[in-house]
Amino acid sequence: MDYAIDVKGLAKYYGNIKAVDGIDLQIKKGEIFGLLGPNGAGKTTTLSMLATILRPTHGTATVAGHDVVRESGKVRQSIGMVFQDPSLDDLLTAQQNLEIHCALYSVPKSARSKRIQGALKLVELSDRKNDLIRTYSGGMRRRLEIARGLLHYPEVLFLDEPTLGLDPQTREHLWSYIEDLSAQENLTIILTTHYMEEAERLCDRIGIIDNGKLIALGSPDELRKVLGGDVVRVKVKDRKEATAKLKKLKFIKKIESLDHELMITLKDTAQNLPGLLKTLGSVESLDIHKPTLNDVFLYYTGREIREESEKSNMRLEALKIGRK
Repeated sequence: MDYAIDVKGLAKYYGNIKAVDGIDLQIKKGEIFGLLGPNGAGKTTTLSMLATILRPTHGTATVAGHDVVRESGKVRQSIGMVFQDPSLDDLLTAQQNLEIHCALYSVPKSARSKRIQGALKLVELSDRKNDLIRTYSGGMRRRLEIARGLLHYPEVLFLDEPTLGLDPQTREHLWSYIEDLSAQENLTIILTTHYMEEAERLCDRIGIIDNGKLIALGSPDELRKVLGGDVVRVKVKDRKEATAKLKKLKFIKKIESLDHELMITLKDTAQNLPGLLKTLGSVESLDIHKPTLNDVFLYYTGREIREESEKSNMRLEALKIGRK
């Protein structure tokens, strides 16, 4: 099969730190593929190597048929990139930002006006093209960055945490733009995210990444089926004692001990829940739900994506405060 992206043993090391540690991955043309994981897992580093911003320490990768090391110029011509951090010039208008991008990518002068108009129309910013970027909301800036990434007609579009920092309503609107974009342009889209709902909503397939390693790969449904049952979260007085009792039950696939509760993967919930409750005796609280991607991450790592992302955010804030 002719893949849009073909990665073999891709790694990036900084001394003894393995930011990305031997990833193998193939992404089909026209696919929306998501790299899901907490902050610091290696998502942005992986994207940066594929976009030729970082040189791999080991391994190989081709993007749109071009090697990221030997043919970096051709790769750059074949991709669009929306960075995690804002990259528009807010002293210029939307029109001026897009004109600069066209010049940098050698878009023919005769085609620039039409392409800019088309890109602005796609993200519904035509009526704001002459306004300074500093007057744009966060969601409008992200939409314009996507428009900019499409001006040179790329085969692959990279979106690094595309909705980071946006409010829920704006995030929902941006998801709709990305879905429409994929349908209309038949683009291959690769996005990184630590939002499970975003990965569920947008991605045909998801790669769960942690500590630089790809630990799970598949469609959202395929990943959830790995758990082999429903998820029961239960709070009890003595988790150690409860765990010892539950391990004797054949219909329990896995037990994870969290900070204040047990997470139990339960087969045939309707049939086996009474036996579970009888074994536990007194419980303080009980929640039953179908598996989520957060549950899948917990299944593979023993940690939750939410918790890891919150910890990473706290570390980043502490670093910022320390630098002031």
